[in-house]
Amino acid sequence: MSSVEILSQDIISCTRCPRLVEWCRQVAIQKKREYRDWDYWGKPIPPLGRADAKLLVVGLAPAAHGGTRTGRVFTGDSSGDFLFAALHRAGFANQPTSRHRDDGLELIDAYITAVARCAPPANKPTPSELAACQPYLLREIELLTELRAVICLGKIAFDHYLAALRKAGHTIPRLEFGHARVHDLGSDLPTLIASYHPSRQNTNTGRLTKPMFDAVFDLARKSIGS
Repeated sequence: MSSVEILSQDIISCTRCPRLVEWCRQVAIQKKREYRDWDYWGKPIPPLGRADAKLLVVGLAPAAHGGTRTGRVFTGDSSGDFLFAALHRAGFANQPTSRHRDDGLELIDAYITAVARCAPPANKPTPSELAACQPYLLREIELLTELRAVICLGKIAFDHYLAALRKAGHTIPRLEFGHARVHDLGSDLPTLIASYHPSRQNTNTGRLTKPMFDAVFDLARKSIGS
């Protein structure tokens, strides 16, 4: 079993946050009408990708009827639709859609994770729940030794990725979040790129457009050097 597979199993079996464990189970039982025939995953969501990835994408948390239904990060909701289409256009995914765990999707030089591994009520994890998930992100930072670029989707992911770096012993100054803002963290860390989250609230209002999102992945390509 690979290091990523071991980490994934540890995440899937995690019960550190009773509120989230109960919420995920409740969502899996009640379901959404349009998905009533689905066998919901109903557990913490593991990352997607390989340990030799050059790009890390960090999100906030799974969606109740997206990742919590399908069992794969960013899969089965509108945010994922927007993200995987952009990954495909940039050459980081072999297809533009992600519907379920066995749909043939493969990432290319990319790894996707989140700062919270369970879907929270109202999509708002508490500070203590985010802290409980931080050790998994720390393990990923240690595990992903080939990274050259990190894209954080939204300010919460941005702030908590930086907090994890500081926890890991890196000296990181105070950094401002802004869409397509690039931060050089030094020769021993990958380039950090901030992006608005591809939530429906942002994409439906035009706050985040396809060209804006593509620009973020173009920056990642330049950082990777290919």
